[in-house]
Amino acid sequence: MRARIEIFVHTDCGELDPERLEERARRALPHCLRARGREEPVLGDLAEIEVSLVSDETIAGVHQEFLDDPTPTDVITFPHGEILLSIDTARREAPSHGNSVEDEALLYLIHGLLHLNGHTDLKEPDRTEMHRVQEEILRRVLLASAE
Repeated sequence: MRARIEIFVHTDCGELDPERLEERARRALPHCLRARGREEPVLGDLAEIEVSLVSDETIAGVHQEFLDDPTPTDVITFPHGEILLSIDTARREAPSHGNSVEDEALLYLIHGLLHLNGHTDLKEPDRTEMHRVQEEILRRVLLASAE
């Protein structure tokens, strides 16, 4: 089964086009499904993935409530198929990674999908591998989008 991805906008996205992000996320999904991590994957069992584009303020509140950390973060993933992405963080971090805001948000979305497919980034070897995989998937999706 392949999950349906829906994006919900809860903040000012500025130059980011949510429909284009959703299209790219759909292109990334098969790559993420093939990149299974060490933990128990749930991605293949989900009928729907809800992606919410939120502010730093909103994601910091969720981060505090569920992970006892009051700081904003880039992405939070819940195993029932909900992914929260901070557009403020994407806007702030994109230039240092050489990405557009949209590409940075897609990177966060791919990261969330990989968490749903059993990847973890709590320990350094796993974090390095997850980052390698997400960068490769981002590269493939961006190349396909350019064609």
